[in-house]
Amino acid sequence: MEIACTLLPRFSGPPAIRIRLSQPKRVAWTVKPHSSSIRGFRSAAFLSRDAQGGAPAKTRGQQKVFDSVDEAVADVKSGSTLLSAGFGLCGTAETIIGALSKRGAENLHSLTAVSNNAGTAIGGGLSPLIANGQVSKAICSFLGNNKALEKKYLNGEIAIELTPQGTLAEKIRCGGAGIPAFFTPTGVNTFIQSGQIPQRLKGGEVIEPGKARETRIFDGKVYNMETAIKGDVAILRAHKVDKAGNCQFRYTTKSFAPLMAKAATVSIVEAEHIVEIGELKSDEIDLPGIYIDRIVQATAEKIVEVKTLKTEESPEEQGKNNPALARRNRIAKRAAKELKPGFYVNLGVGMPTLAPSYLPPDANVWIQSENGILGMGPYPTEAELDADIINAGKETVTLVPGASVFDSSDSFGMIRGGHVDVSMLGALQVGANGDLANYMIPGKVFKGMGGAMDLVSNPDETKIVVLTDHVDKTGRSKIVQNCTLPLTGAKVVSTIITDLAVFDVDRKRGELTLIELAPDVTLEQVKEKTNANFHVKEPLGRME
Repeated sequence: MEIACTLLPRFSGPPAIRIRLSQPKRVAWTVKPHSSSIRGFRSAAFLSRDAQGGAPAKTRGQQKVFDSVDEAVADVKSGSTLLSAGFGLCGTAETIIGALSKRGAENLHSLTAVSNNAGTAIGGGLSPLIANGQVSKAICSFLGNNKALEKKYLNGEIAIELTPQGTLAEKIRCGGAGIPAFFTPTGVNTFIQSGQIPQRLKGGEVIEPGKARETRIFDGKVYNMETAIKGDVAILRAHKVDKAGNCQFRYTTKSFAPLMAKAATVSIVEAEHIVEIGELKSDEIDLPGIYIDRIVQATAEKIVEVKTLKTEESPEEQGKNNPALARRNRIAKRAAKELKPGFYVNLGVGMPTLAPSYLPPDANVWIQSENGILGMGPYPTEAELDADIINAGKETVTLVPGASVFDSSDSFGMIRGGHVDVSMLGALQVGANGDLANYMIPGKVFKGMGGAMDLVSNPDETKIVVLTDHVDKTGRSKIVQNCTLPLTGAKVVSTIITDLAVFDVDRKRGELTLIELAPDVTLEQVKEKTNANFHVKEPLGRME
């Protein structure tokens, strides 16, 4: 997705498709109207095909186990809303997706697909349906490196409604619980609130804008209103399913599966093992059979999206001949000091995941991963590798003794509710007032915000620590007086750790204080490379 911001010519990419934003004014996207006096949106011609949508027939008392996956999906209708479980490729219903894809675009099209990821760069997940042109709209939190989806979005062939990951999970949970809407702090003072991320483009023009959120103030704070999501059909994968539809999931495969099964009119599960009623003990059932209508045998192999294994080399050894890694290790080592014994912490993708390497063995720090882990361990050996245990970056990981797993609604409830002590994220820009921008650079690929907006949604209870290089690849400071990139959160950051220095952020006063310098770094160097005013603590400390 190519983005170009009118206020940031230095970030502009090559003269391709551009979307013009006005971040400081928080204005809506410009929408090209029809020639008539009625404001409307242009849409691609393929959307005019007959697609009434609606759920398949739901009959109580019928046998739930189907002999054929093709039979189980034969009456899924064009125009339906499809809830597709899984996180990356962990827990996706590959067997069912294959059968839906086999029906082809002539027989099944104009689907609205709801999933955390709308396919991936390596295929799998919803990728076959998107490649076939069977999906007209995707509601997701993360595009990743899915170039096929990006191209279809830019060409106007598919609409994309980007939704923060925790908000997406809660919208689906509410859909299944009969709750039409809710208020959340996630996305306040961002393009989510103002509706400035367009849903559909064509020829560089916004054909369908994003949806601005209604807001309300509770206890002096602003909250966005989000509406529930309900589906016609949910597709999910489970480890064991008995013939009554009771499901048991393995580890992180349950991230979205129970939520989506509850929010759909008809839910279809592919089971790795179909067992007799009674074989699953009552306390082994993760999802009661009331939510499952159809059961098929899973035949597709699991796909490991990012296979990451433990290395015997220490971080310092790995960084000896790699200056970039050495800088990252310096930041991670200092970041580890923010993690106190007994803390519950969330570590964002990338640099934050290096911090635990510098913790003492008895640190007793519990690492949370927003896809549904509390007690995440190190990367696995080849023998320990399990496709059903991944982190938020889709990397294979392990679990420590005492770890627990849960669905994404519970996970983000922990986060928004302030139960996590510290959350560490990367940054593209950090403002002197604690503003954070870390999910979009105009003129470059936009991957989506994932769970970042949720992670910074309660900064009064969860300390937000940013880990970042002090300057970007072109030498521009990432620490600025005022952010010019689209915000992930406003006034949320409390501590900034870079390869050059450590800053405390006074979010209320909007001021920075330099508290530590990296070894062999001078105050003058930090001043030269920081595009923001800051105070200097006396005495000034040193990063170890």
